[in-house]
Amino acid sequence: MRLFVAVTFPESVRKLLINTMHELKSKGVSGNYSAVQNLHMTLVFIGEVPSSEPVKRAMEAVPFSPFRLTLTEMGSFGDILWAGLKSGQKLKEFNQGLRKKLDEAGIPYDRKDLVPHITLVKKASRSCPPEVKLPRTELMVEKISLMKSEQKDGRTVYTEIFSVR
Repeated sequence: MRLFVAVTFPESVRKLLINTMHELKSKGVSGNYSAVQNLHMTLVFIGEVPSSEPVKRAMEAVPFSPFRLTLTEMGSFGDILWAGLKSGQKLKEFNQGLRKKLDEAGIPYDRKDLVPHITLVKKASRSCPPEVKLPRTELMVEKISLMKSEQKDGRTVYTEIFSVR
């Protein structure tokens, strides 16, 4: 199974992101827009593993306390457009702790540095128009989710299979 650890968002935040994606479309940005139900912030991409149990144990071993995230600005990685997030020390500590526990358990994962963002468009036809602004919004993160990624009827579907609170 293909796994990643992520922060998911409440309906209120997803609505803001949907509005931003509609604005991008209205300004002529084409590409592969993220499915609304798949909007998330990846903390650690794990990839294919035979069982989720070792990852669950690693997540449980890391202290978690709720923290704030703030939607800040639009950005890009090449042809990927994203919504940026500002985080504090609690997210950094959880992420570092999780990576340490994954290392201790011998679970391989993508070691890219965490850049808090939500992918909105892949293979975007152009960069984000300067007039498209992300509404500055603060939210409280109450849990961290272990997500399974699978293909169903030609679509990528993300399903939460575990969480820590």
